[in-house]
Amino acid sequence: MFSRYKRMIGVLYLVADAMLALGSFALAHWLRSAVITPQPLYPATNYLWIVPLAVALWLGIGLMTGIYREIQEEKPFRAFWDPLKVAFFGTALLFAITFAFKLEFISRLLLGFYVLIAFFAMVAFRLAARSLGDPLRRTFGGYREFLVAGNGPEISGIAQAIEANDKRGMRIFAFARIGPVPQGLQESSGLRRSYPVYSLDHLPELVRTHVIDEVIFAVSKEEMEKITEAFLVCEEEGVKTRILLNFFPQSISKVYLDRLEDMPLLTFTTTPENEYLLLLKRALDFVMAFVLLVILSPFFLLLSLVIKLTSKGPVLYRQVRCGLGGRKFTLYKFRSMRRGADFERDGLEALNELDGPVFKIKNDPRCTPVGRLMRKFSLDELPQIVNILKGDMSFVGPRPPLPEEVEKYAGWQRRRLRMQPGLTCLWALEGRSKLNFQRWMELDLEYIDNWSPSLDLKILLKTIPVVLLGRGAS
Repeated sequence: MFSRYKRMIGVLYLVADAMLALGSFALAHWLRSAVITPQPLYPATNYLWIVPLAVALWLGIGLMTGIYREIQEEKPFRAFWDPLKVAFFGTALLFAITFAFKLEFISRLLLGFYVLIAFFAMVAFRLAARSLGDPLRRTFGGYREFLVAGNGPEISGIAQAIEANDKRGMRIFAFARIGPVPQGLQESSGLRRSYPVYSLDHLPELVRTHVIDEVIFAVSKEEMEKITEAFLVCEEEGVKTRILLNFFPQSISKVYLDRLEDMPLLTFTTTPENEYLLLLKRALDFVMAFVLLVILSPFFLLLSLVIKLTSKGPVLYRQVRCGLGGRKFTLYKFRSMRRGADFERDGLEALNELDGPVFKIKNDPRCTPVGRLMRKFSLDELPQIVNILKGDMSFVGPRPPLPEEVEKYAGWQRRRLRMQPGLTCLWALEGRSKLNFQRWMELDLEYIDNWSPSLDLKILLKTIPVVLLGRGAS
């Protein structure tokens, strides 16, 4: 299915889940107040503020776990697995909020009813959509007939993809070859059915005498000129046209069409470009950083006092790092070394345990006793929550490098600068300081190429035990 339609279906599912969540809360409140009354329930007006919070949590978790990114109705287990993920994390967050803020007037039984009803409602909706989706599509949209034009092997892959979406209203009408075609030729290689094959010269007649909704051209760069007339005929007839762009030299870039005013621009990018999900990532970073800063402020004060009493020098260590696109910013850390440690680095180069431009010593002699303990459990990194709040960093992303390290990067390694730097990433799960520089860079690029909110969530959840146990730190 085309990505545009996938996004549309994802939005429809999101809207449906929002309505189901609202209905579930109303039903849960009615059940708790009218049917099961072990003790009096506060009036509905006391719960008005928590309804949008519960719905926002439900949808936010769904977006983070990626359940709306690709709706796979052909896989029955997804109808249960997707709601289960949302229900599990939603329940944990809802109860965590009520306990953290001591919201005694919130009925735990009511929240339990809400979670169960919302879960079963989401499952029921997905099962119904799976059963009724195809008839509804045919009723409202009918079938779309495709003509696949070209000579290369790519047309077979396009045709198979269209056949795979037959239940979604996509059908192949015929194939068109560039050049002469024997009369009566049929195309069936790797396909479920046979389809007629025409010469591209017959395309004007075909679009005028048959129902053809879309034409997909899969041609080489040299053949582009040969489809000009056919392309203009489709434009004149109002037939939607698509061109397979496999002749560009990109290997990892994602391609999409954008517009600058009324000028169409074909865009290639090797970094995430979904503005909505990136905005969600930034919003969650800001909220989480603000909450953590408030909760951890007493611990910050205690740690600052310990650092001040046990060694000379400032509490905070400031260092210039490279952020998004190589932009320089000031990174904050709790000082873990003695004052003036930066000037001693040149004399310790022989002890460096990492290859490449990175400098790291497991038992750095410049560390203070308190600093060594802070480093083991990554406590010295806590002030970077302020960097996240400011927008310099994210919770998950490639670590921000020093400017002098960036100067020594190979060309392919500089691509890691195109993602907001973070506190943790895939490298943190493989041992942090135990990785060689090459593997570290590869993991950062793997994160960028596969980024999604659900990947961020997995990394955060897996990082917590790594940090608590002090594994791989130095």
